[in-house]
Amino acid sequence: MAEQEYDYDLFVIGAGSGGVRASRIAASHGARVAVAEEYRVGGTCVIRGCVPKKLLVYGSHFAEELQDASNYGWTVEKMHFDWPTLRDAVLKDVDRLNEAYTTTLENHKVERFLERATITGPHGVRLASGRDITAKYILVATGAWPLMPEFEGNEHCITSNEVFHLPELPRRIVIQGAGYIALEFAGIFNALGSAVTVVNRSDAILRGYDETLRDRLLQITMARGITYRFNCPITKVEKQEDGCLHVWVKGAQDPIPADAVLVATGRRPNVAGLGLETAGVELGERGEIRVDDTAKTTCDSIYAVGDVTDRVQLTPVAIREGHAFADRVFGGKDVRIDYACIPSAVFSQPPLAGVGLTEGQARNAYGNIRVYSSDFRPMKNIFAHRPERGLYKMIVDAQTDRVLGIHMIGPDSPEILQAAAIAVKARLTKADFDATVALHPSMAEELVLMR
Repeated sequence: MAEQEYDYDLFVIGAGSGGVRASRIAASHGARVAVAEEYRVGGTCVIRGCVPKKLLVYGSHFAEELQDASNYGWTVEKMHFDWPTLRDAVLKDVDRLNEAYTTTLENHKVERFLERATITGPHGVRLASGRDITAKYILVATGAWPLMPEFEGNEHCITSNEVFHLPELPRRIVIQGAGYIALEFAGIFNALGSAVTVVNRSDAILRGYDETLRDRLLQITMARGITYRFNCPITKVEKQEDGCLHVWVKGAQDPIPADAVLVATGRRPNVAGLGLETAGVELGERGEIRVDDTAKTTCDSIYAVGDVTDRVQLTPVAIREGHAFADRVFGGKDVRIDYACIPSAVFSQPPLAGVGLTEGQARNAYGNIRVYSSDFRPMKNIFAHRPERGLYKMIVDAQTDRVLGIHMIGPDSPEILQAAAIAVKARLTKADFDATVALHPSMAEELVLMR
């Protein structure tokens, strides 16, 4: 398939979820493909994001499970947690996934360059080793990078990149930010026994999620011992002689003592030094690569998928975008991505999940809506003597009875929501849910019992 004047049909910069999928599918269509990755194959999700983080969530859950065990008749003696054991097990699995992704590329005969690549023109890239390569098409899939605010002493802070490598479990940790990354790590460290303080520049958590669920999560996590300080961004971090960190926040008279400071204030597209300007690739206001609905940039031979476009920063979206790009350019299929009704979850403790419109969004868009809910105590919490309650909400168009959104907080909410997301995507009605027999006893049955 390759035209003789190019070394490759496709050169991919970035071997994360979107880049690997695009490489594999393009190669399956007969294209000659190469990919460059300066760190490890797998990208943010696999190497330093959702996968290792979810494993830490699982590990932290045992604190709660072991405490509850006695109420179910179990005697567990000499309970002890060892951070290095969990940390190293997680990092070992990251190694396994890195090898698995590498094998996928090898099996599809995708050539790999484990070094940085920059764009030199519409059809050219240069490797860090100095080699110049040409390609008919270039795909940028470099993802996003944690944002570190400017304040004195920020060099003493870590981001979600470094948190997986902590030498020991911090007794006290300050987390700046109140998005999903911040609250997931707050839940992890709180469950493992750290004293957690969340500081945020605004007075809200999890912007974009249903307000009722956000309030419920705030109440539960405060009851679990997480301290919140709103409208208090970090202004300075001082390292003491004994290694302790003094964290100064806006308006405070005294610093917050900490052993670690995790900054989780968002992620920005990873475009620095890529050479995009050499090919006339334009960026948006947030530094994202501007693309059309086919993932094409302002240069006809260069495309971009995933977080670097800042459309929807979710791994499954990057994978679909990479797959669609390869099918469209090399497979002759006119595939477009539908960004409506994308489910998302926050693996906080307890987790929350949602799909479709929130109550506020639905009122703004439709005006006349109906809201159904179920506020219940999960059966598992009864023996655990925890008063925490789950909450499910269903947002319905009053005129058509179509379900516009489903939102939930409680144990296993992300697992339950995936099936419900299919129903929202399929434009099913509240009557369709009502006509479905409940699966009892389960938390999922609340989906068809909401009134």
